Amino acid sequence: MSTEIDSLGGQMFASSSRETIMYQSSHFHHGTPLAVSILADTILNPLFLAEELETQREAARYEVRELNSKPETMLPEALHFMAYQGNTLGNPALCPDERIDLIDGDMLRAWTREWFRPERIVIAGAGMPHEELVELAEKHFGHLKSPAALSPSLYSTIASNASQSRVILPQFLQNAHPRPSLYKSLATAASSILSPSLSPYSDASFDALSSAKAHYSGGSLHVPAAGLDFEHAYVAFEGVSIRDADIYPMAVIQMLLGGGGSFSSGGPGKGMYTRLYTHVLNHYHTIDHCASFHHIYADTSLLGLFASFTPDESMRKVLAILAHQLSLLLYEKVPAVELGRAKKQLQSSLAMSMESRSVEVEDLGRQILVHGRKVGALEMAQKVDAVTAEDLQRVAHKLFGENAKPPTVIGMGAQDIDIWPEVFKTYGVGPSI
Repeated sequence: MSTEIDSLGGQMFASSSRETIMYQSSHFHHGTPLAVSILADTILNPLFLAEELETQREAARYEVRELNSKPETMLPEALHFMAYQGNTLGNPALCPDERIDLIDGDMLRAWTREWFRPERIVIAGAGMPHEELVELAEKHFGHLKSPAALSPSLYSTIASNASQSRVILPQFLQNAHPRPSLYKSLATAASSILSPSLSPYSDASFDALSSAKAHYSGGSLHVPAAGLDFEHAYVAFEGVSIRDADIYPMAVIQMLLGGGGSFSSGGPGKGMYTRLYTHVLNHYHTIDHCASFHHIYADTSLLGLFASFTPDESMRKVLAILAHQLSLLLYEKVPAVELGRAKKQLQSSLAMSMESRSVEVEDLGRQILVHGRKVGALEMAQKVDAVTAEDLQRVAHKLFGENAKPPTVIGMGAQDIDIWPEVFKTYGVGPSI
């Protein structure tokens, strides 16, 4: 198989996110039949050889250690953990170190048989005739049928493993973490908010897991860490799902806020005129990085701001700065020039991303999974263009106004974040706590 992959003269890889697993190949046109054949063989007939699994276990341990040593990758995990406590998107994206050795070939084969069902698979392509892709899909995947119920032995193994701890914790909450003080603090916080009664996964059947909906709860978490170059603060609210019509105003809000690092070479498209640059980074030299973000999923999303700042700056002041930026969207109408710039930035970002074939085909597959159809760039651009200042204010009140769900607030460093309810109340952001 390695020889066949090399002969394609392209690239073949697999990746996963919180909602999907993707197998993808980029190759010359004449290699499409071979590429689809290799992908099908990899997906449907994996060997999971013992020596290969051991190599991947070591790679997984290294990846977990690396990602959890960096605030920029660890804190988004903590954000999801607190936002969706004990369910769906709140589960760790990376396997906890203590469970890596529990995964063997039999478990993986049983899992792929159960989850790789025809109704859950989308085969997307770009650059080849549609009829050719249909023919290849029928040839290699047309025989698939939904499996019978999975053997109880696998679920009993999962249940047995799960009983070893009250909840599946992110790696930075595990005993194996090299900083006991960090683990102790987080484990205490986690045990106070999570209990078996909160978990919807007592039934580990396929039907229960595949139909589970994300349940947002929000909350706050402080990750104590001394000696860091910067303190970190994350603030997020639950947004709308990818299927909601308000996804476009929400995306414009995120683009309007923008932000980035305190150093930038500037130039077109760098976001230097976004609010977090003009209102924050250009005025507060102690803030090294300040940006908006959104994580969008099939049935929920997160919209928020984060900041990295020097330890001599106060957490209260930084939280007040972030809350002020949200309050401006609640209580002041966005000027027409600023709104037009944000919409153009969003439209150009969408158009530029589609210039990559690999991004195009990934986007196509995800859209079919979520919408059941392709939403073209032109259609998205038109919906963005239709967004008004009134839409932004309405959606802002919906997401982080007084009737919104509580925020998720994460802090990392020496300073605690327990003053956030007072700060948010001062600026009229979020519900009264």
